[in-house]
Amino acid sequence: MTVPTQDPGYQATGAPHHADEVRSSSIGELMSQVTGDLSTLMRQEVELAKAEIRQEGRKAGKAAGFYGGAGFGGYMVALFVSIAVWQFLDNVMDSGLAALIVAVIWAVVAAVLYSKAKRNAEQIRGLKQTNDSVQRIPDALKPHPEGVTR
Repeated sequence: MTVPTQDPGYQATGAPHHADEVRSSSIGELMSQVTGDLSTLMRQEVELAKAEIRQEGRKAGKAAGFYGGAGFGGYMVALFVSIAVWQFLDNVMDSGLAALIVAVIWAVVAAVLYSKAKRNAEQIRGLKQTNDSVQRIPDALKPHPEGVTR
C-alpha cells in the first residue's frame, strides 16, 4: 500500500519567493498564502495518518487473531490430549505424577504459541511516516534564509 505524501497536482503557493516578490505583496496576500499552505499541510498530514492507521491496523488485527487462535487452540488441544495422555500414563505410574507430566508438556506448547504471537505483534511499527513528517513542520515555518525585510 502506498501512503500519500502530497497531492500530485499540488503547487505550494508559499514556495520560496525572491525578496522583490515579497516586497510587492500585501500582508493580506502573504497571510492568505501562509494560511493556504498550512491548511494544505494539515490536510496532507491527516491523510497520511489515516493511511498509516489503516495499514498498521491490519497488522494489529492479524496479531490479535494469532493471540486468540493460540489461546483457543491451546485450550482445546490441552484439554483433550491431556485427558488421553493422563489416562495412558495413569496405567504406568501414579495418577498425580501423570497429571504433572501432562501439565509441563502443555506449558511448553503454550510458550511456543505465545512467542509466535508476540513476534507478529512486534512487527507493528506505529505511525512512523506521519511522525517523521510532522517533525519537519517546524523547519517549514522558519524565516526565509535571505532575511527578507520591507
